[in-house]
Formats: sequence, C-alpha cells, structure tokens
Amino acid sequence: MENTTQIVKEKKFISLVIYLHNSAPYLKFFLDTVIRTCENHFEQFEIVCVDDACQDNTVELLKEYVEERKLHVMVNVVHMSFFQGLESAMNAGRDIAIGDFVYEFDDIFVDYDEKVIMDVYYKLLEGNDIVAASSKGKMRLTSKLFYALYNKTKRGNGKIGPETFRVMSRRAINRIKSMGQYIPYRKAVYMDCGLGNATIYYDSRDVDVRVKNKTVASERTTLALDSFIYFTNVLERTSAIICGVFLMVTVFMGIYIISDFLNDNTKPVEGWLSTMGFLALGFFGVFALLTIILKYLSVMLNLIFKQQRYLVSDIEKVVKH
Repeated sequence: MENTTQIVKEKKFISLVIYLHNSAPYLKFFLDTVIRTCENHFEQFEIVCVDDACQDNTVELLKEYVEERKLHVMVNVVHMSFFQGLESAMNAGRDIAIGDFVYEFDDIFVDYDEKVIMDVYYKLLEGNDIVAASSKGKMRLTSKLFYALYNKTKRGNGKIGPETFRVMSRRAINRIKSMGQYIPYRKAVYMDCGLGNATIYYDSRDVDVRVKNKTVASERTTLALDSFIYFTNVLERTSAIICGVFLMVTVFMGIYIISDFLNDNTKPVEGWLSTMGFLALGFFGVFALLTIILKYLSVMLNLIFKQQRYLVSDIEKVVKH
C-alpha cells in the first residue's frame, strides 16, 4: 500500500507584484521558481507585472511564457506611461493587486531557494503584517553607508536594511492607503506604519551576487538622496550643528572684543575684531535661517506626499480566466 503525502494548499488569495525593466535574461527562471511555488502551495493567485518602460523583449517573453505554460491564473501587465522608477512602478502595481496577501518582487534576480518564498508567508501568519526576505551575502559599501546614516538620522524608530522581496497583509496595504500618502520609499513607510514587521535572512547561493547584480541599480543614487530628504532630519541637523558652531564663535568673539576693550596692553589690527565678529554673527544668522527654511520644507513635503505620483498608460490582461 503506497503512502503518499499531499500538500494542503493555502486558501488565501495571493497577489504577486513583479517589477520589470529590461529584465529578459532573468525572467523565465524567476517565473519558473515563483509560479511553481505558488501552484504547489496556494489554491488561487494572480500575477501583476509592472512594465516600467521596458526597451527589450521582456513583455513579449512574458506573454510567450504564459501561452506556453497555459496558465489559468489572472495575469495583468501594468504599462507605465514612461520610465518612472522602481518605487512609483511598484506603488502602481500594489494599488491594483486584489489579493489577501501581496508579494512585492522588486528584483527578479533569484539567489534564494524556493522555500524562502513560503518562509516569509508562514512568518506573516505568526502575527506580522509585513515580512521581508534579505540576503546574508555581501553588500555594496555605498549601501552600507546609506543604511547606517539613514537609520542614524531617520525620524521613526524602526530600522531598514537591504531586502530582496517581501509579503504584505491586506491590513498593511489598507493602513498605507488610509495614510493618504504618496510613498517615495516603500521600505521606510512600511517600517513606520505601526504594524508588525519582520525580516527573514537567507543564505544566498553566491555571497557576491548582490554586489555584482545591476538590474535595478540605475536609480539608487537618486532614491537615496530623496529618502534622506523625505524621511530623515540629516539636513536640518547638519544646518543646526553649523548654526551652533557659528553661535559659539560669535559668543567667543564677543567675549574677546569686550576683554580687548578692558585691556589697554593689547593692540590688535585695527578693524579685525569688528570684522570677525560681524562675519561670525552673519554666518550664524544665515544658518539659523536655513534651519528654519529646511524645517518648513519638511512640513511642505509631508503635504506633497498626499499627491499620487505615477502615471499608467494601460492595464493589459494577458490571461482572462
């Protein structure tokens, strides 16, 4: 008598939101890995691919793959009006996803075992609302510096780090939408939304792979600078520190000038004390004003967050079942 074990499939509806930008070399292997996992573990799921102005044959390969595999799941392709970058594109894909739980694949380069896809899901069921997968492999020096400085100067308490992909509950998505904010950097907003966050670390098949992988590297510098402006007080703090330095210089010069007038034995260069005192006081005033302006701009940025900041040209249904 044969003893067969059958996997009990999860009944929750799953959405896979996948970012595509000139990703043809990695597409088939990624789809094989993710779709096989979902077919084995979930009764129903949908695929939402975000075409962020692909200039190669990524979208055509996607359609061919769906046809060859004869997939009987919903496959939607969100075509962005023009190249708008990872964050805006994934915001668009997440907004149209209808699953109880939503996977976000920012990068389709697979350096993890299939089980990691389910590990983050099971971790979510333990009471978390956002669970990310992160590689234990090496990280770029610039990335290390960015995360260290960002976590040191950010306004919230949660710390962020490198993530390969994540899964979110519908409650987390609804919480983000209820905040009424545009999301310029999802990891930062997710971490500060007030819901349970967790990260699962996996052993990468190649510890150097994340250092060498360039699939989404083009906008990292701009995104890093934007994130510092949006979510940290690094500019305000720097300006305030410089302002404090010039205040101390001004006070020191004032004390020095007073002591000079009271001491008849010293004869400094004529006009030197008044010039230095004026310059120190002037720089103090400039940086004090700059600190106030930066604080005002941070408030204005919070208001600007309420605007939707992506443009979709079309949503194409590849599979209509």
